[in-house]
Amino acid sequence: MRILIIGGAGYIGSHVAREFLDRGYEVVVYDNLSSGCRENIFPEERLIEGDILDYPALLAVMQSGIDGMVHLAAFKAAGESMLKPEKYSVNNISGTIHILNAACEAGVKRLVFSSSAAVYGEPQYVPIDENHPKKPENYYGFTKLAIEQLLEWYDRLKGLRFASLRYFNAAGYDVKGRIRGLERNPANLLPVTMEVAAGMRERLEIFGNDYDTGDGTCIRDYIHVNDLADAHVRAFEYLAGNDASIAVNLGSETGVSVMTMVEAARRVTGKPIPARVVGRRPGDPAKLIASSSLARKLLGWTAQYSDVVTLLDSTWKVYKDLKR
Repeated sequence: MRILIIGGAGYIGSHVAREFLDRGYEVVVYDNLSSGCRENIFPEERLIEGDILDYPALLAVMQSGIDGMVHLAAFKAAGESMLKPEKYSVNNISGTIHILNAACEAGVKRLVFSSSAAVYGEPQYVPIDENHPKKPENYYGFTKLAIEQLLEWYDRLKGLRFASLRYFNAAGYDVKGRIRGLERNPANLLPVTMEVAAGMRERLEIFGNDYDTGDGTCIRDYIHVNDLADAHVRAFEYLAGNDASIAVNLGSETGVSVMTMVEAARRVTGKPIPARVVGRRPGDPAKLIASSSLARKLLGWTAQYSDVVTLLDSTWKVYKDLKR
């Protein structure tokens, strides 16, 4: 089968593409390379450089014979989204409308969507299951929820079946060391921490230490990107075998505080990793922990690589030789 991976040169997208390749799929990557990189494209893939705002280009690739697609082309920096909502509106929402319309015109009926736990906002209870109220606290999360609502309508009106995968905090690098291209301008904790350890940044900024948690820093549910990639293939295969759309959480079901992760990174890297506490970021919940029981039930999926040491060690292997 032939899979179109939109955003397949990026950090998560390249791991997803590798997983599809490993399982015998033909992979076409559509990416504008704004955050992804050519180094993440494997020889057996076909890369088409293009933007999701370019409707004719999207339509052309979808009309080339596509059995399904994965959408990973949304901007994802929560803090930036609160400062530049217009940027996130155009790319995430308008861009997704182009994807959905092109899919319908081309007759592509299956889509796996990279959603986010940000759709839930401040937890009313943990672990968070799929029935939790959806009240995003940042504009990025709002755009993900808006896309999910669009998908529900296109499912109902156009028969476009989707699997919405609500990630918690993606982290780590390919455990087999096959993906080494770095995300550009990362904003998430682990890559920023590794940049400090590798001498690429002077220090790490910790956004708030006065949350209602054990050490005052935010608690997050970190999930290894190889586990995410596995879930994408399982989700597509679910859509191929069932005439029904789904939305599931993907997380390790354990919470790790920012400070705990930083201290573990110091042990794994052997580096001091200077850090300073700064003000909270707007829209950051204190604690996010997943319930992934529905993914286990529907997809047979469990996290295999999402322990703290594997997360950090697989990332450090990519960053340790990048000193500047």
